[in-house]
Amino acid sequence: MGAAIEFQHANFRYRDVSVLTDVSLRVEEGECVAMIGPNGGGKSTLLKLALGLLKTESGTIQVFDHAPHTGCRLIGYVPQHLHFDPKFPITCMEVVLMGRLDRLPWWGRYPAADREIAHESFRRVGLTGLEERPFAALSGGQKQRVLIARALCTEPRLLLLDEPTANVDLTVEERFVELLEELRQKITIVLVTHDLGLVERLTDQVICVNRRVHRHRVSDLDGDTLRQIYSAELREQHFGSCGCPPVTAATPGT
Repeated sequence: MGAAIEFQHANFRYRDVSVLTDVSLRVEEGECVAMIGPNGGGKSTLLKLALGLLKTESGTIQVFDHAPHTGCRLIGYVPQHLHFDPKFPITCMEVVLMGRLDRLPWWGRYPAADREIAHESFRRVGLTGLEERPFAALSGGQKQRVLIARALCTEPRLLLLDEPTANVDLTVEERFVELLEELRQKITIVLVTHDLGLVERLTDQVICVNRRVHRHRVSDLDGDTLRQIYSAELREQHFGSCGCPPVTAATPGT
Protein backbone atom coordinates (compact mmCIF):
# COMPACT_ATOMS: atom_id res chain seq x y z
CA MET A 1 0.00 0.00 0.00
CA GLY A 2 1.25 3.48 -0.86
CA ALA A 3 0.73 6.94 0.56
CA ALA A 4 -2.75 8.40 0.90
CA ILE A 5 -1.25 11.89 1.32
CA GLU A 6 2.34 13.00 0.82
CA PHE A 7 3.70 16.53 1.32
CA GLN A 8 7.25 17.27 0.29
CA HIS A 9 8.87 20.52 1.45
CA ALA A 10 5.56 22.37 1.11
CA ASN A 11 5.28 26.04 2.06
CA PHE A 12 2.17 28.18 2.26
CA ARG A 13 1.42 31.78 3.18
CA TYR A 14 -1.63 34.02 3.29
CA ARG A 15 -0.40 37.20 1.65
CA ASP A 16 2.67 38.12 3.72
CA VAL A 17 1.97 35.78 6.64
CA SER A 18 3.76 32.43 6.61
CA VAL A 19 1.36 29.70 7.76
CA LEU A 20 3.21 26.46 6.96
CA THR A 21 6.97 26.07 6.56
CA ASP A 22 8.85 23.20 4.90
CA VAL A 23 6.16 20.58 5.52
CA SER A 24 7.20 17.02 4.67
CA LEU A 25 4.58 14.52 5.76
CA ARG A 26 3.41 11.09 4.65
CA VAL A 27 0.17 9.37 5.71
CA GLU A 28 0.06 5.76 4.57
CA GLU A 29 -3.09 4.29 3.08
CA GLY A 30 -5.01 2.46 5.80
CA GLU A 31 -3.73 4.62 8.67
CA CYS A 32 -5.84 6.51 11.17
CA VAL A 33 -3.94 9.53 12.45
CA ALA A 34 -4.88 12.54 14.56
CA MET A 35 -3.74 16.11 14.00
CA ILE A 36 -3.30 18.47 16.94
CA GLY A 37 -1.92 21.96 17.48
CA PRO A 38 -2.91 25.49 18.50
CA ASN A 39 -5.63 27.46 16.77
CA GLY A 40 -4.08 29.23 13.80
CA GLY A 41 -1.21 26.74 13.66
CA GLY A 42 -2.12 25.52 10.17
CA LYS A 43 -4.20 22.36 10.70
CA SER A 44 -7.19 23.38 8.59
CA THR A 45 -4.84 24.82 5.98
CA LEU A 46 -3.12 21.43 5.62
CA LEU A 47 -6.48 19.78 4.93
CA LYS A 48 -7.42 22.42 2.36
CA LEU A 49 -4.09 21.98 0.59
CA ALA A 50 -4.71 18.23 0.36
CA LEU A 51 -8.17 18.93 -1.07
CA GLY A 52 -6.78 21.30 -3.69
CA LEU A 53 -8.76 24.23 -2.25
CA LEU A 54 -5.46 26.04 -1.67
CA LYS A 55 -2.15 25.87 -3.54
CA THR A 56 1.31 25.76 -2.04
CA GLU A 57 3.82 28.54 -2.52
CA SER A 58 6.44 25.83 -3.14
CA GLY A 59 6.85 22.10 -2.66
CA THR A 60 4.59 19.27 -3.79
CA ILE A 61 1.49 17.42 -2.60
CA GLN A 62 0.25 14.04 -3.80
CA VAL A 63 -3.08 12.39 -2.93
CA PHE A 64 -3.02 8.69 -3.86
CA ASP A 65 -0.23 9.56 -6.35
CA HIS A 66 -2.37 12.26 -7.98
CA ALA A 67 -2.31 16.05 -7.79
CA PRO A 68 -4.83 17.31 -5.18
CA HIS A 69 -7.34 18.63 -7.74
CA THR A 70 -7.59 15.07 -9.14
CA GLY A 71 -7.11 13.06 -5.95
CA CYS A 72 -9.82 15.03 -4.12
CA ARG A 73 -12.42 12.77 -5.79
CA LEU A 74 -11.20 10.06 -3.42
CA ILE A 75 -11.64 12.21 -0.29
CA GLY A 76 -14.59 12.71 2.04
CA TYR A 77 -14.30 16.00 3.94
CA VAL A 78 -16.08 17.39 6.99
CA PRO A 79 -15.23 21.09 7.51
CA GLN A 80 -14.90 22.76 10.89
CA HIS A 81 -17.40 25.50 10.05
CA LEU A 82 -20.39 25.50 7.70
CA HIS A 83 -21.52 28.74 6.09
CA PHE A 84 -24.97 28.62 4.49
CA ASP A 85 -28.11 30.70 4.12
CA PRO A 86 -30.60 29.34 6.67
CA LYS A 87 -33.45 30.48 4.42
CA PHE A 88 -32.26 28.30 1.54
CA PRO A 89 -34.84 25.49 1.15
CA ILE A 90 -32.70 22.36 1.14
CA THR A 91 -33.43 19.01 2.80
CA CYS A 92 -30.98 16.80 4.65
CA MET A 93 -31.15 14.25 1.83
CA GLU A 94 -30.21 16.92 -0.71
CA VAL A 95 -27.21 17.90 1.43
CA VAL A 96 -26.02 14.30 1.71
CA LEU A 97 -26.49 13.65 -2.02
CA MET A 98 -24.03 16.48 -2.68
CA GLY A 99 -21.47 13.79 -1.96
CA ARG A 100 -22.51 12.18 -5.27
CA LEU A 101 -22.51 15.36 -7.39
CA ASP A 102 -19.47 14.35 -9.41
CA ARG A 103 -21.38 11.22 -10.46
CA LEU A 104 -24.66 12.95 -11.29
CA PRO A 105 -25.91 11.94 -14.79
CA TRP A 106 -26.35 14.63 -17.42
CA TRP A 107 -30.14 14.50 -17.08
CA GLY A 108 -29.85 15.72 -13.47
CA ARG A 109 -31.54 12.97 -11.44
CA TYR A 110 -29.73 10.74 -8.98
CA PRO A 111 -30.19 7.03 -9.75
CA ALA A 112 -31.65 4.67 -7.17
CA ALA A 113 -28.17 3.30 -6.33
CA ASP A 114 -26.98 6.76 -5.26
CA ARG A 115 -30.04 7.28 -3.09
CA GLU A 116 -29.47 3.91 -1.45
CA ILE A 117 -25.89 4.93 -0.61
CA ALA A 118 -27.26 8.17 0.87
CA HIS A 119 -29.80 6.28 3.00
CA GLU A 120 -27.02 4.01 4.27
CA SER A 121 -24.98 7.09 5.19
CA PHE A 122 -27.93 8.42 7.22
CA ARG A 123 -28.15 5.07 9.01
CA ARG A 124 -24.46 5.05 9.87
CA VAL A 125 -24.63 8.46 11.57
CA GLY A 126 -27.91 7.68 13.37
CA LEU A 127 -30.20 10.04 11.45
CA THR A 128 -32.55 7.64 9.70
CA GLY A 129 -35.96 9.30 9.35
CA LEU A 130 -34.62 12.83 8.97
CA GLU A 131 -33.89 12.60 5.25
CA GLU A 132 -36.66 15.03 4.23
CA ARG A 133 -36.27 17.37 7.21
CA PRO A 134 -35.16 20.92 6.28
CA PHE A 135 -31.45 21.17 6.99
CA ALA A 136 -31.89 24.59 8.64
CA ALA A 137 -34.30 23.08 11.20
CA LEU A 138 -31.67 20.77 12.70
CA SER A 139 -29.64 21.31 15.84
CA GLY A 140 -25.92 22.02 15.58
CA GLY A 141 -25.03 18.42 16.40
CA GLN A 142 -27.50 17.06 13.85
CA LYS A 143 -26.11 19.36 11.17
CA GLN A 144 -22.63 18.04 11.92
CA ARG A 145 -23.81 14.45 11.53
CA VAL A 146 -25.46 15.31 8.20
CA LEU A 147 -22.10 16.67 7.00
CA ILE A 148 -20.41 13.45 8.11
CA ALA A 149 -23.07 11.49 6.19
CA ARG A 150 -22.35 13.64 3.12
CA ALA A 151 -18.64 12.78 3.41
CA LEU A 152 -19.43 9.05 3.71
CA CYS A 153 -21.76 9.27 0.71
CA THR A 154 -18.74 9.93 -1.50
CA GLU A 155 -17.52 6.39 -0.67
CA PRO A 156 -14.09 7.85 0.09
CA ARG A 157 -10.73 6.14 0.36
CA LEU A 158 -9.61 8.99 2.65
CA LEU A 159 -11.70 10.80 5.26
CA LEU A 160 -10.60 14.26 6.46
CA LEU A 161 -12.39 15.45 9.60
CA ASP A 162 -11.83 18.98 10.95
CA GLU A 163 -13.04 19.15 14.59
CA PRO A 164 -16.03 16.86 13.87
CA THR A 165 -17.15 16.60 17.52
CA ALA A 166 -17.00 20.32 18.30
CA ASN A 167 -20.79 20.81 18.27
CA VAL A 168 -22.11 17.45 19.41
CA ASP A 169 -23.15 16.23 22.87
CA LEU A 170 -21.46 13.34 24.69
CA THR A 171 -23.99 10.72 23.56
CA VAL A 172 -23.61 11.68 19.90
CA GLU A 173 -19.83 11.87 20.30
CA GLU A 174 -19.70 8.33 21.66
CA ARG A 175 -21.68 7.04 18.69
CA PHE A 176 -19.42 8.98 16.33
CA VAL A 177 -16.28 7.48 17.90
CA GLU A 178 -17.75 4.01 17.47
CA LEU A 179 -18.38 4.85 13.81
CA LEU A 180 -14.74 5.95 13.37
CA GLU A 181 -13.54 2.75 15.02
CA GLU A 182 -15.53 0.85 12.39
CA LEU A 183 -14.39 3.03 9.48
CA ARG A 184 -10.69 2.89 10.34
CA GLN A 185 -10.73 -0.77 9.39
CA LYS A 186 -11.70 0.18 5.82
CA ILE A 187 -10.44 3.67 4.93
CA THR A 188 -7.68 6.13 5.78
CA ILE A 189 -8.67 8.76 8.37
CA VAL A 190 -7.07 12.08 9.32
CA LEU A 191 -8.81 13.66 12.31
CA VAL A 192 -8.19 17.21 13.53
CA THR A 193 -9.07 17.50 17.22
CA HIS A 194 -8.13 19.13 20.52
CA ASP A 195 -9.36 16.12 22.53
CA LEU A 196 -6.32 13.98 23.38
CA GLY A 197 -8.57 11.40 25.03
CA LEU A 198 -10.17 10.90 21.62
CA VAL A 199 -6.71 10.74 20.05
CA GLU A 200 -5.63 7.99 22.41
CA ARG A 201 -8.76 5.95 21.77
CA LEU A 202 -8.55 6.04 17.99
CA THR A 203 -4.85 6.00 17.12
CA ASP A 204 -1.31 5.75 18.43
CA GLN A 205 0.04 8.28 15.91
CA VAL A 206 -0.36 12.07 16.04
CA ILE A 207 0.63 14.83 13.62
CA CYS A 208 1.61 17.98 15.52
CA VAL A 209 1.10 21.22 13.58
CA ASN A 210 2.32 24.66 14.59
CA ARG A 211 3.62 26.21 11.33
CA ARG A 212 5.99 23.26 11.09
CA VAL A 213 4.84 19.65 11.18
CA HIS A 214 6.17 16.77 13.27
CA ARG A 215 4.85 13.27 13.82
CA HIS A 216 4.89 11.46 17.17
CA ARG A 217 3.56 8.40 18.88
CA VAL A 218 0.80 9.33 21.33
CA SER A 219 2.78 7.59 24.09
CA ASP A 220 5.65 10.05 23.48
CA LEU A 221 3.54 13.17 24.13
CA ASP A 222 4.80 14.51 27.43
CA GLY A 223 4.49 17.97 28.91
CA ASP A 224 7.62 19.35 27.24
CA THR A 225 6.52 18.13 23.81
CA LEU A 226 3.08 19.70 24.18
CA ARG A 227 4.56 23.01 25.34
CA GLN A 228 6.63 23.13 22.17
CA ILE A 229 3.58 22.31 20.03
CA TYR A 230 1.18 24.80 21.57
CA SER A 231 3.55 27.45 22.92
CA ALA A 232 0.68 28.56 25.16
CA GLU A 233 -1.14 27.63 28.32
CA LEU A 234 -2.69 24.15 28.21
CA ARG A 235 -5.43 22.98 30.50
CA GLU A 236 -5.21 19.58 32.12
CA GLN A 237 -8.57 18.45 30.70
CA HIS A 238 -7.11 18.57 27.17
CA PHE A 239 -5.23 15.41 28.00
CA GLY A 240 -8.28 13.20 28.44
CA SER A 241 -6.98 9.84 29.67
CA CYS A 242 -3.77 9.79 27.65
CA GLY A 243 -1.63 9.69 30.79
CA CYS A 244 0.33 12.84 30.01
CA PRO A 245 1.30 14.94 33.05
CA PRO A 246 -0.33 18.34 33.63
CA VAL A 247 1.29 21.21 31.78
CA THR A 248 1.85 24.55 33.45
CA ALA A 249 1.65 27.84 31.60
CA ALA A 250 4.40 28.40 29.06
CA THR A 251 5.41 31.60 27.41
CA PRO A 252 5.43 31.78 23.58
CA GLY A 253 8.47 30.23 22.04
CA THR A 254 9.42 28.01 24.97
